[in-house]
Amino acid sequence: MFGSPLFRRFAHPAVALAIVGAAAGGGNAPAMSQTAQAKPVNSAVATHYRTINVKGTDIFYREAGPLDAPVVVLLHGFPTSSFMFRNLIPALSDRYRVIAPDYPGFGQSAVPDRRHFSYSFANFAELTDGLLTQLGAKRYALYVQDYGAPVGYRLALLHPEKVTALVVQNGNAYDAGLSPFWDPIKAYWADGSKANREALRAGLTLEATKFQYLDGVSDQTRISPDTWIHDQALLDQPGKDEIMLDLFKDYATNITLYPLFHNFFRMYQPPTLITWGANDKIFPAAGAQAYLKDLPSAELHLLDSGHFALEDKGEEITRLMREFLDRKAPRN
Repeated sequence: MFGSPLFRRFAHPAVALAIVGAAAGGGNAPAMSQTAQAKPVNSAVATHYRTINVKGTDIFYREAGPLDAPVVVLLHGFPTSSFMFRNLIPALSDRYRVIAPDYPGFGQSAVPDRRHFSYSFANFAELTDGLLTQLGAKRYALYVQDYGAPVGYRLALLHPEKVTALVVQNGNAYDAGLSPFWDPIKAYWADGSKANREALRAGLTLEATKFQYLDGVSDQTRISPDTWIHDQALLDQPGKDEIMLDLFKDYATNITLYPLFHNFFRMYQPPTLITWGANDKIFPAAGAQAYLKDLPSAELHLLDSGHFALEDKGEEITRLMREFLDRKAPRN
């Protein structure tokens, strides 16, 4: 989330490749393996771009795939939108109904006046729940990245019976995943002073957005500049800065819910695939490994990439997802 010089003092995490979680009941340490080449997939299914009013707020979403297929919901992070899934959606939609919404204030969704609208993760989860209800998605697998994790896990707390599987890509739910990078944000949580709020504006700059896409990527020429230019253009719209600073403050409410998220994992044991950019300075690999405490059967793959690993390792993540969902996502 923040790529300014203020945060560059933090050490670069070690890289690990394709570490796979222990099998159910096996209790063995993760094993090292080489990742196979991605196989071509059918990408001929059209993606539709729609907007629907949910509880008085216009929510934009991308959708593709057969209406009677198992549902996969893609939940984006900061500072991006469903745009981050522009390549993943067609790669899954030959076999799955894929739904990818934009939260209010992000992407193409409405930007309500913050004086009259709650920009909070709780509200994002409720609106996403309302969207899925209107679309008739009664059960679904969740792909969560960055902000998508607390939105998705709040959905899971609301309707645990609806979650068929989890795909986690640098979406944190453990204290171990909060690196020293978060210290300035924690200071704002502890003391919501103007000075602490203003200090976080460094995370809203083009430099910070570009950092999120490029840091930890071994071959930066694989990352299209369209990604950070697109995100920054929307981030720079009037009033967006105050909305994002509100959300930085509200992120603290997610930390207090960690025990409830963990209880959901332990109680329901949703099939889980973790595809994590191991070089991420925002959510380091320790956050990925922490999931195995509550989800010992999770399939863990640490990839040689950064925060937005989908941009760098899209083919690999697609292959892993298709194979995982074909085994774990129930079909009608």
